Amino acid sequence: MMATRVEEAERLPGRGERALRADRRSIWPFLGPAFIACVAYIDPGNFATNIAGGSKFGFTLVWVIVASNLMAMLIQTLSAKLGIATGQNLPEVCRERFSRRTSIGLWVQAEVIAMATDLAEFLGAAVGIKLLLGIPLFPAAVITGVITFAILGLQRFGFRPFEAVITAFVFVIGFCYLSELWLAHPPLGTVARHAVVPEFKGNESVLLAVGILGATVMPHVIYLHSALTQNRIVPANDDEARTLYRYTRLDVLLAMTIAGLINVSMLVIAATVFFGKGLHNVDSLEGAHRTLEPILGGASSVLFALALTASGLSSSTVGTLSGQIVMQGFLRRRIPLFVRRFVTMVPAFVVIGIGLDPSRTLVISQVVLSFGIPFALIPLVVFTSRRDVMGALVNRKQTVAAAAVVAALISGLNIFLLGQTLGLV
Repeated sequence: MMATRVEEAERLPGRGERALRADRRSIWPFLGPAFIACVAYIDPGNFATNIAGGSKFGFTLVWVIVASNLMAMLIQTLSAKLGIATGQNLPEVCRERFSRRTSIGLWVQAEVIAMATDLAEFLGAAVGIKLLLGIPLFPAAVITGVITFAILGLQRFGFRPFEAVITAFVFVIGFCYLSELWLAHPPLGTVARHAVVPEFKGNESVLLAVGILGATVMPHVIYLHSALTQNRIVPANDDEARTLYRYTRLDVLLAMTIAGLINVSMLVIAATVFFGKGLHNVDSLEGAHRTLEPILGGASSVLFALALTASGLSSSTVGTLSGQIVMQGFLRRRIPLFVRRFVTMVPAFVVIGIGLDPSRTLVISQVVLSFGIPFALIPLVVFTSRRDVMGALVNRKQTVAAAAVVAALISGLNIFLLGQTLGLV
């Protein structure tokens, strides 16, 4: 398991809430888990869906990203809170509270979702390295595998170095997109309006909206965040648990705000550069990279490739850790992390070998992800609303209501998309 032993420097030193509040330096040991979780919200699947959405429908779907990010903040806060309150991750709680048959069923679907997740993330990293270095996709995929193995190996030196590397990747992605925004000069007033006005333009926009939702609210990271907080810092009493939870909410707010801004930037740049120039069919990563250069200059295409590479490498590594949490939590079984990394690379190499379009594969994988959300989200809402599970950190009534609305909305969108796909709607 990831961080089963807490370093002494990261423990709450048995002092009360007032002393913790007075110590300004105490904020730093609490930051980190949400930044690891947030890379799942800016992975290559987001690149693919946001570019497709922006190039085809302009700024129309900006509101979907805003709404999805607000949902993600709530969901990740609940997941982190479950780990703090119970000392267990969500799969472990499911295993203890559900029947064995139900737990196995949840594990099977979670593994399928994990495969779709890793396929998107690994392919994205490989495409990024291909664009950055100008090499074929297969050797780029090999390089991707080597780098992700190296990042996973950092855990032997403790979890802090791993957190630092992942956080650095997040800031690299943010810097790249901030720079591209500066080059693109988007109409900020139009962006602001579409951020708060819900709108669709035909069935394809609905498909992309659900894909964006699947790329933003990630099932595997719902499981992961509870594992990142379950033993990282151990509160000694209810007061310390509440204090730790407040710092955790700040961690989530900071990390998810950065991830949300990056997501909005992806779609806004595509809408400004592609849709605004009449290029409505730029729906592939390679096409976006190729088209950016003559419009915004060579620096923009390099920044795009660098951001995509950083996104794919970080999210693929985190996805591998999530898969380990899922198996160990539901089944009390584990395989070596490097074996899991090797096995989860196979589908990506198959896609490359048979010549499937990587960008289209990424978009479809995000739709698959969206169907896994309720199976993680509903148990999370149920458990965090039970006092016998959560104790002092049980959800308030308004939180239960908000979480129930989010779960119902996501599930309803998935049912609608399934009916549309089967021709029933």
